[in-house]
Amino acid sequence: MAECAVIGIADTLKGQKAVGFVVLKAGVAIEAADLERELVALVRKEIGPVADFKNATIVDALPKTRSGKILRKTMRQIADGDDYTVPSTIEDGSVVDYLRPILRPN
Repeated sequence: MAECAVIGIADTLKGQKAVGFVVLKAGVAIEAADLERELVALVRKEIGPVADFKNATIVDALPKTRSGKILRKTMRQIADGDDYTVPSTIEDGSVVDYLRPILRPN
């Protein structure tokens, strides 16, 4: 794994649920289902079942500022269908366009 972000997205039953987004290191090949299973097991082992982490998605990139901060709030707003503004400090605005259908598939 090169980097990852976990955000809380709206859930009708629990209020929010944790969803992970993972960027793999160059040359790493792993099936998405295998990685998700490994990450869920790791979170369950380290944090416990209270974390209720069940979803991880492999993505090509995460939206970051020029200083390297991942724009989790913007990702959460897109996933929840809220209005959002992409910060002017974003490193690559095309990443938000790439992630939009992944964060909000419907």
